[in-house]
Amino acid sequence: MLKTTTAGSLPKPSWLAEPEKLWAPWNLSGEDLISGKQDAALVWLKEQENAGIDIVSDGEQFRSHFVHGFLEKIEGIDWEKMTEMGIRNNRYLAKVPTVTAPVRRIESVHGDEARFCRRFTKHQLKFTLPGPMTICDTIADAHYGRRSDMAMAFAELLNEEAKELEAIGVDVIQFDEPAFNVFMEDVKEWGIAALHRATEGLNCKSAVHICYGYGIQANIDWKHSLGSEWRQYEEIFPALNESRINQISLECAHSKVPLSLMKLLRDKEVMVGVIDVANSIVETPEEVAAIIKKAMEYVEPERLLPCTNCGMTPLAREIASGKLVALGAGTSLVRKELG
Repeated sequence: MLKTTTAGSLPKPSWLAEPEKLWAPWNLSGEDLISGKQDAALVWLKEQENAGIDIVSDGEQFRSHFVHGFLEKIEGIDWEKMTEMGIRNNRYLAKVPTVTAPVRRIESVHGDEARFCRRFTKHQLKFTLPGPMTICDTIADAHYGRRSDMAMAFAELLNEEAKELEAIGVDVIQFDEPAFNVFMEDVKEWGIAALHRATEGLNCKSAVHICYGYGIQANIDWKHSLGSEWRQYEEIFPALNESRINQISLECAHSKVPLSLMKLLRDKEVMVGVIDVANSIVETPEEVAAIIKKAMEYVEPERLLPCTNCGMTPLAREIASGKLVALGAGTSLVRKELG
């Protein structure tokens, strides 16, 4: 009941990469980089356990970017051919690598990382992967022609990776799909089908994380344009409720998402974002507990997983640590009230 977890990324320690910066380059190289990533993952595994987080992760310490970290080992991508494209329906521009041939997974991407984490924690272990639609919104296409076709190609590779992660002992595989909040019609037409392909044959829990993005200025400006209520979830939750995905996330802390939309996920486990990742104010346990109790008006506690709104990479390490503690402590308060 009320198992706590995080949405994904946690800040990189200063020895590994520049703090409080998205997609910062590594400070180390070679064997030192491998050791540095492992040390960072150990730190965050321990911090999560100490904070009372039930389903822990590596905090994405082994990758600099939540999408490109997977793509770096995929054949068919030209990293020299950088194409400028609009990301999240032109919310911001970025120069991205380009798919120039059929994509192929020629080796394990995250297997060694998952084995390392599984070795050092007895908690349930989550591993995050980029979702097929979000991959297609973060990389240029000079081969497939249609996003849906490229998404299915990547979904097959993600499925290969996910099956390997499950065999290693990963308990929850989460697919990050912030693009689901932007291309709602595509979600219903082919986005969920691509997720089904990515999760085909899995017996572990599958999750999809759908947020309003990191606390960067482009996302903050976009949120200001969404009006007094954010109802993007309303368009896609009914279809997701009919899907095979086990867990669905939504952003609640300091958001304008009507919590009543959770009623549309009556058959799913719901990851409720009770920690705001877009500011540096550490929540009190009481504030966290209050959001959980509001969520329980729509989702029974057996299906509710208190979570962060999104990843916390851009935050200072001590702020992220404090927010983890607040997440665990606030959930504990509600558990005590429930007896």
